[in-house]
Order: sequence, then C-alpha cells, then structure tokens
Amino acid sequence: MAASNESGPASLPQQRDPPGRPPRNGYGVYVYPNSFFRYEGEWKEGKIHGHGKLLFNDGSYYEGEFADGEITGLGCRYWAWSGNTYSGHFILGEPQGHGVMKYKTGGHYEGELSHGLRAGRGFLVDGEGQEYEGSFHDNRRHGRGQMLFKNGDKYDGDWVQDRRQGHGVLHCADGSTYEGQWHSDAFSGLGSLAHFSGVTYCGLWINGHPVEQATRIVILGPEVLEVAQGAPFTLRVQLQQAHGDLAKSESGRVLRISAGIRYVQLPTCSEVSFFKVDEDHQETPMQTPFGFQCLSYPLSTPPLRGLEPKAAQESAGDDSPLPEGDQGDTPSGLAARGGQCHCPEDLRQRVEQGCAEFPDLLLGPPPPGRQPFLFLHSPHEA
Repeated sequence: MAASNESGPASLPQQRDPPGRPPRNGYGVYVYPNSFFRYEGEWKEGKIHGHGKLLFNDGSYYEGEFADGEITGLGCRYWAWSGNTYSGHFILGEPQGHGVMKYKTGGHYEGELSHGLRAGRGFLVDGEGQEYEGSFHDNRRHGRGQMLFKNGDKYDGDWVQDRRQGHGVLHCADGSTYEGQWHSDAFSGLGSLAHFSGVTYCGLWINGHPVEQATRIVILGPEVLEVAQGAPFTLRVQLQQAHGDLAKSESGRVLRISAGIRYVQLPTCSEVSFFKVDEDHQETPMQTPFGFQCLSYPLSTPPLRGLEPKAAQESAGDDSPLPEGDQGDTPSGLAARGGQCHCPEDLRQRVEQGCAEFPDLLLGPPPPGRQPFLFLHSPHEA
C-alpha cells in the first residue's frame, strides 16, 4: 500500500542542509530535495507532527495525522496508480487497524487491516456485488465467514485462502441445501444434500460428486411376473449404484408406476390378437427402452388403499417399464371382473434409503374401446 523505498512516505527524510530548511515548529510547507514529496501542515521540533497533507508527484496523497515524522494515526490515503482510497488507522505509513478501503474497480472493504492487507474481521463487497462477512488473513477470506453470491446462493462456513474448505452450509437460490465437508470450493467428504425436488443424498462426496449415486432403477423379483385380474400383487423397487449395490444414501425420489400391453404389429391376414381396438379409440403406442412399443393399461388399488399423489417432482425413472404378465398364455385373464376398485391418476411412492414399495396393485378393467378376446379362434402364432 505505502511505498517502502526512498520514494515512500513511511519514513520521511529529515533535512539537514539547504536548499530549504524544514520548519521547526508550527505550520509550514516543505518540498523535499528529491521533489517527489511535498508536505504542508504542522511541525514539531523539525519533524512533521500533527495534522498535515503529504503529496506525491504521481498524484497520490495522504492527509491526516503524523507523529514524529511518520504517518501514524487517522488519515486518508489515495493511490493514483490503482485509484483506490483508504480511510482509517495508519501505523508507520501503512493501513493498520480498522478502516475502509474503496476500490476503483468496484466494491469496498470495511474492517481490520494489517500492513495494508485485509486481516481479522471484516466486510467485503466485490466488483460484482457479492458480499462476504467474516475472517480474513493475508488479504484473503480465511477462517469462518458468510458469503452471498450474485446468483442468490448463500454460504456459511469455513474458508481457506479464498476457498470454501472445511465444514459449511450452502443455501441455494432454488431452495436446495447442502451441509457437510468442503475442499477447494467443492463438496468433498461426508455431506447431505436436500434437493428442492425433495430428493436427498446423505453420504460421501468427491470433487462435488456423490460416491454412492444411484444410476439405475431395478424392480426386484422374477424376470416375468404372472398376474391375474382381481389378484393383488406387490412390486418392490431399488435404486442401485453402477456396480449393483443398493444406493441407500438416497431418499426422497418420487417414483410413478404405470403399466402397458406390448404392442405387436401382426400381418393383416392374422386373426391373432389380445385386444380388439375400436377404430374410434386408436392410441399411439409408447416406445420403451427395451426396443418394443406398448399401449397403456390402467392399474388400480383395492378400496380404501389408494396411494395419494405427492406434490413433488417426478424422478428421472418415472418412465421405467415394469415386468409384464405372460399375456400370450393367459388372454382370458384380461377380462373385466366384478368388484369396484380405486383408480388413482398416479401411483407414486417416495424412495426411502434407496427402496420403494408399491403394495396391493391390481390390473384395472380394459380401457374404453378395447374388447378382450377370451380365447384364440385359431392356432395362428404371432
């Protein structure tokens, strides 16, 4: 901040010989032999002492208190080369103690300084309007502090040399929250993320990525599940990691279950079909990840056992296909039977520690315009 060489104001040369002897006491003006400094103000016993103004030939200046020939006390300093200004305490020509630094590039700092650098407690607003309040060391955020970022995120926690490191809490503008360990500005170590959608992850992080992240949704049980209309069945679902282990660190993901009938395009001359679809109720088949298409088919739950939809974002696994019954062997099982069922709009369950269960599911009656064949009229094969 203040120069430390022969052109610096920290230790002003005392004049012994002409030209121009410095004033002894009282008020006076003195131009130093090197012509870099010009002082006007109070003197005491041949030294600048009291209130005065020291001007530099590059346009910089200091105005304030002096003691025994040194810049010491309260004052204001302007640096022409940077355009920054400082108002506050000085010791031996350097900002020391409490003060306010205003930056030409924007922003300001108010707090403690040591040897011209931010050190101790302080409040910093940078050129982008971001705010930090907390501890500083060697001009950097270091220790405990709170930061408000320009995107609305708020961080409260530990800092090491201008980076979030240690333990901290991040409140994101979208409502998500992370609490845990940090390293070099990234989630690293044990931590918990509560996403605004309701999904939570509590576990180990490395470089901002969850170690036990779910990569697939798996329906437990046999590969082919035979179901009959009127007979309830239960599906159990797991979120698994890439290597097959249960992703028990994740909770809150909302899964929706749906069912469909495999759509098979048969020759026009074929008489084989599981449903006869009225021309007025034609439906565009849905593509599945398994390479075939499906027509939607309703699911239901027994009376008084309906699954209430939850107000949450649908997960990326909402469209995961479910195991189908062996419809080719039991076409008569698709016929509507007696009894009333509750048919909710959505069948959803929230994942807890990587698991979800859909209990007591029932195949609903055929949709309007679809008439099931109770038997095959000929032995044609599909």
